[in-house]
Amino acid sequence: MVDVLVIGAGAAGCIAAIKAAEAGASVALLEKNAKLGRKIMITGKGRCNITNAKKWSEFSSHLHPKPAFLKAAFHNFSNLDTIAFFESIGVETVLTRDDRVFPQTMSAATVVDALAAKLQQVGVKTVFSCEVNHVAKLENGHFEVTFLRDAGGKFTSGKAYSRSVIVATGGLSYPTTGSTGAGYEIAKDFGHTIKKTFPSLTALVPEHYDTRLVGIELLNVMVTLNVGRDVVACEFGDLQFTDGGLEGPLGFKISRKAVWALLNGDKVMVSIDLKPAVSPSLFAERVVREAQQAGVTAANFNRKKESFLRKFMPQSLIEPFVAGNELTLDNLATKIKDWRLRIVDYVGYRRAVVTAGGVSLDEIVSKTMLSRNTEGLYFAGEVLDMDADTGGYNLQIAFSTGALAGKSAAEKALAAAK
Repeated sequence: MVDVLVIGAGAAGCIAAIKAAEAGASVALLEKNAKLGRKIMITGKGRCNITNAKKWSEFSSHLHPKPAFLKAAFHNFSNLDTIAFFESIGVETVLTRDDRVFPQTMSAATVVDALAAKLQQVGVKTVFSCEVNHVAKLENGHFEVTFLRDAGGKFTSGKAYSRSVIVATGGLSYPTTGSTGAGYEIAKDFGHTIKKTFPSLTALVPEHYDTRLVGIELLNVMVTLNVGRDVVACEFGDLQFTDGGLEGPLGFKISRKAVWALLNGDKVMVSIDLKPAVSPSLFAERVVREAQQAGVTAANFNRKKESFLRKFMPQSLIEPFVAGNELTLDNLATKIKDWRLRIVDYVGYRRAVVTAGGVSLDEIVSKTMLSRNTEGLYFAGEVLDMDADTGGYNLQIAFSTGALAGKSAAEKALAAAK
């Protein structure tokens, strides 16, 4: 019997276990993988974007679908608290552009190793290769957690008992890290509603995707997302073409709305403005001027267009841009300012950064992360119906909700033990 049992040793689960132990509770942490923090290891392309240092007023604008839900958890354990916590356990941090915070080493392993050391220091009992398959609440108010443990290829079943349980099992993204949606099943067993899940921060696949685009990165461009006849997003920044499709900061920013629209059967179109700093009229004048200086006319445009385009875009972009557009000298300025790609698909959970959807926020007490259905049951991290834009926001959701769940679960368990 322990006071608090945490299921899942990702970002939310680790911080929950630490905070519960610091509050004086006895804590067990069950993890299905052979080590903790497997998903942490791949965040930020292996560098681990720990958090984002923006103030709440701006930070909250990057949260979905209900930013206000996180407010209590954020103020209990904010981005500044996250930075201070990691520095207190030996992880020096650096601030980069867009207020992103990384470990000074630019290595996720630094973060994972520090969390492992802190868990040990505060006395958390961590059990690896331990897959939970059922959670039940007994008549005496305690929880019974049934699990299957892999001991070197030999599987044994077991049970653990606790006064409180925190479900921090993650979502469905990157299933190779152990995210299989197990927490949703636990939630449903206790009567919780699971809001429709779908991949977010993932690659968007254009129709007839030209593989010559793969590897090209466009800096300081504007991307507009159109769903049907409506403009639903307009973002400025960097866009990457990968083997999956449109990615990078801009691709990720628009992916949530694009994927949702595709799931609903809507027509999705992306418009790329390669020259966003110049108005359409001024850019059209520039094209005319450059054409006159280069001796390019409507008559010889087809013969000279590829060399002429070097004045307006990277060499590597010219061939696929020409192939994807019916260009004339008259429409060239418009096409450069409004390069349209119809989005027909997206890359699924196998490489999506985060899962949108999850345990309904209406059924969770935001001030404690307690289930409204079951006393003593808490949820934290990606298993909840809360996600965010790229830039450190999603890990902060995990840290904030995990810290609050850990503190709350410990207080509840210790009060029950008296």
